[in-house]
Amino acid sequence: MASIATTGERLQKGTLGLPQIVASTMANIAPAMSFFFGFGVIAGGAGIATPVTIITAMIAILFLTNTLAEFTRYRPSTGSFVTFMGLAFGPATGAAVSVFVTFGYIVAASSVVAVSGGWFAQTLHFFTGANVPWPVVCVVAAAIAGFLVMRGIGLSTRWAAIFFYFEFVLLLVGAIVMLVANPGFLTLAPFEPSHLAGGLAGLGAGFPLAIYLFIGWENSAMLAEETAEPRRNVPLALVSATLAIGVFYILLAYATTVAFHNNATAIGKSDVPFIDAMKASAPGLLALAYLAGLTSILSSLIALTNSQARILFNSGREGLLPAFFGKIHPHHRTPYIATWAFLLIALASVFIFGLGRGISALDYFGDSGTLGTIPVILVYMGTNLALPVFMLRHHREQFRPVKHMVVPVLGTVFMLFPLWGLVQPGQDWPFNVFPYVALAVLAVSVLYGATLARRMPELAQRIGAYMADD
Repeated sequence: MASIATTGERLQKGTLGLPQIVASTMANIAPAMSFFFGFGVIAGGAGIATPVTIITAMIAILFLTNTLAEFTRYRPSTGSFVTFMGLAFGPATGAAVSVFVTFGYIVAASSVVAVSGGWFAQTLHFFTGANVPWPVVCVVAAAIAGFLVMRGIGLSTRWAAIFFYFEFVLLLVGAIVMLVANPGFLTLAPFEPSHLAGGLAGLGAGFPLAIYLFIGWENSAMLAEETAEPRRNVPLALVSATLAIGVFYILLAYATTVAFHNNATAIGKSDVPFIDAMKASAPGLLALAYLAGLTSILSSLIALTNSQARILFNSGREGLLPAFFGKIHPHHRTPYIATWAFLLIALASVFIFGLGRGISALDYFGDSGTLGTIPVILVYMGTNLALPVFMLRHHREQFRPVKHMVVPVLGTVFMLFPLWGLVQPGQDWPFNVFPYVALAVLAVSVLYGATLARRMPELAQRIGAYMADD
């Protein structure tokens, strides 16, 4: 295994510290972008008790962070889910996951590319009255993200952090203003489970979107090779970023609910509740909300490209996907081919499946975000189930039943709820066909994995060969 590892390309080790990967993870989650477009749907299902739904989703994600944290402590790898499932279930599974999760990530990334154009066009119109074609902005945003990511992990992470903290401050100011402007509606009712619309049914209705708010929590695991002390810092980043964003979402949810005078029906009817809440509470500060959305989208696009393209890169480096994906820029030490391939395919998806269908950027955001999330959630679940297998196969003497069996299984059970929300029958078009698309891609991925494993007997030794701290 060591001989294979030493012959391949290596990323720039030790470039990032704990603060950098925490910032990158929170930037990937993109609280403004996710909250702007998801909160209304959560409130429509859960009623005013949206903080209860968000707290439940945060707990579910923390079960998942335990799984990635444990894998990283034993085998830190840029390949993340692909490496971990491959080590547990074998090379055919690893190869299949490399295709399946890459598909999910690229489709989901295309939603961010699309909304970068749509939201910038709206923001520019708000400030100047000018109309700019949103597809043109998509190309510019993808080019900026690709350039920064290619130029270096330190540079790109720094810019993602700058955009994120700017977004964070603007959202925090907005939330405080909403609370101050509506003192007569301050109540603990949003935190009481009894105010969930329909009880547990209301919790279930809002839960899938609440989980979606946290997508990107896994960002730091894919940066392991470039992180100092990855066995320590990556697990800390996974947990701390999830907790920090969860608490922040709870504040935003409460402030927005207060600004709507605890009227869940009105929140559910709003396209972007936070924007409408700012209009009602402090119209003079509305520009802050638009700017927060813009910086959120940019930081997310940079951060997700940094992390998710590295799965594509590592899969090429280990032989699971074509080897050219595993090339590194000779000067910047970044996976430049995987980066540009990731972004260009995402951009092409916007033009083919967005503009080709004649839908708006925000509609495409919802469509592609939903489709891309199905494979990602399935991979989350598979990785949970892989942890006990991995520990029993490779570290049996350190196996702990609660940490390595009970918690991952509970995490998988939690994920059944958002998965069902995405695949349940009777949904409107195109959401009713997305489960079949995901199933078809899964079938192709499994066939690809089985074929590759049969043709390359050495694949079992290649998976996980590139330990982040070797």
